[in-house]
Amino acid sequence: MGRLRYLTAGESHGRALVAILEGLPAGLPVSVKAIEDELVRRRHGYGRGPRMKIEKDALEIVSGVRGGSSLGSPIAITINNTEWDKWRHVMPVEDRPAGKELTRPRPGHADLVGMLKYDFQDARNVLERASARETAARVAIGSLAKALLMELGIEILSHVVQIGGVFSHRSTLPDASDAEAIDASPVRCLDPEASNEMVAAIDAAQAEGDSLGGVVELVALGLPPGVGSHVHWDRKLDGRIAGALMAVPAIKGVEFGDAFAIAGKRGSEAHDEIEADLSRGTERAGGVEGGMTIGGRLRVRAAMKPLSTLKKRLRTVDMRTGEPAEAFQERTDACAVPAAGVVCEAVLALVLADAVLEMFGGDTMDDLKAAHSRYLGRIRGRMTP
Repeated sequence: MGRLRYLTAGESHGRALVAILEGLPAGLPVSVKAIEDELVRRRHGYGRGPRMKIEKDALEIVSGVRGGSSLGSPIAITINNTEWDKWRHVMPVEDRPAGKELTRPRPGHADLVGMLKYDFQDARNVLERASARETAARVAIGSLAKALLMELGIEILSHVVQIGGVFSHRSTLPDASDAEAIDASPVRCLDPEASNEMVAAIDAAQAEGDSLGGVVELVALGLPPGVGSHVHWDRKLDGRIAGALMAVPAIKGVEFGDAFAIAGKRGSEAHDEIEADLSRGTERAGGVEGGMTIGGRLRVRAAMKPLSTLKKRLRTVDMRTGEPAEAFQERTDACAVPAAGVVCEAVLALVLADAVLEMFGGDTMDDLKAAHSRYLGRIRGRMTP
């Protein structure tokens, strides 16, 4: 078991989301504004629906922080639903729900399988928890993981490299100085020409009642060699990252480095050769070998399918009558790929922070930073020709 453990609770239109994060060392500076800023980033992005324009994330830290610093005890965060008064009759805890039952499950969503698994007649009992709204809770606690990593000089960025059939042609990876420019793009893409084409593609899909998916690329900077482990399957860092990213709603594929391209090449063309100073001249592996970081830059991509709630309704079956029908529709986005990048940053930060704490230990930030510094000194000694 790793050092960090977290749990989220809450439904999309329920009273609140709740997140509990356990395992942060004492003495980590905690800023409510920094968490709120991350939640704002998650709400933005071209193609988002009307809910993002009216919804605010009413954040409150209810435990684990005092005087602006973590205490080493579990941190609990609530994000209240500012539209709760409009939905309390649909999502009551004790009274009979007053909302209309949703009996026509949407293809591509958790609706049908959840209805079968839990013997529900109403898809709302499934979709409220399966909704990507839950990711706001992960972004909130992921911001704390980011803060811990920053104390060790480790930064995480994401940018969009594909939406629909439009690809970014930027050949260089972003670094920390590009963060502001990425978020300034309506689709979080650093290629201005591709960004304009992505916006046009989203407009075209939206006009037809359809949706678009895409690919986000994540870059972690400043990682030392050896984070993760080769000794057992569940400690391999790339496996842990892949599992966390695949648990983000609508993510259907994960790639480290040039994995899919090098699958069609010979080994002599696929691997990152080792230089005299133990660095690598290429980055085809994405910064991970044998379940451990190589050191420096980690690169991973996540592919997001088009969203499954559509104005252009797909065929389904009415579970009440057994008759063919059209899927129901709630408020929806035409594209959430830019926001998915922010969510993926958060879950990557949680995995990396867990692995770093597992490697270096420490009940206080001072202890953690001291162990990290000693390790870096030892590694530099080995890597100096």
